[in-house]
This record gives sequence, structure tokens and C-alpha cells, in this order.
Amino acid sequence: MTAAQPVRAGAAPAPRAVTLLQLVRAIGEITEDDREVVATVLHLLRSGRVQLRGNFCGSPPDALA
Repeated sequence: MTAAQPVRAGAAPAPRAVTLLQLVRAIGEITEDDREVVATVLHLLRSGRVQLRGNFCGSPPDALA
């Protein structure tokens, strides 16, 4: 077993790669408000916390709105 790499203060974690469907389903489990799902998906993509893989890989977030 190796020691965990220390995270530097202020360093952002690597974005999680998910499909658009996975992201929408995960957020949809938390809220039933479609507007909130869309707003949250766009926020996560614009902030760089998640990156899309699959059919929408590389698509700019504003193209999905």
C-alpha cells in the first residue's frame, strides 16, 4: 500500500469524467425541479468540476443549454 499524495492548499481536485446522462440522473435523484437540474449541470461543467465523456465530450457547456 502506498501513502496518499498530499493535496496542496488551493489545489483543485481533478475533474470527474461522466456522461451527460450519468450527471443528469445523479442530480435528478436529489431534486425533481428540471430547472434546478439544468442549472446544476451547467454550473458543474462551467466550473470544471466535471468533464463530459461519451457523445458530448468536448462540447462547450453553453451548447447544451
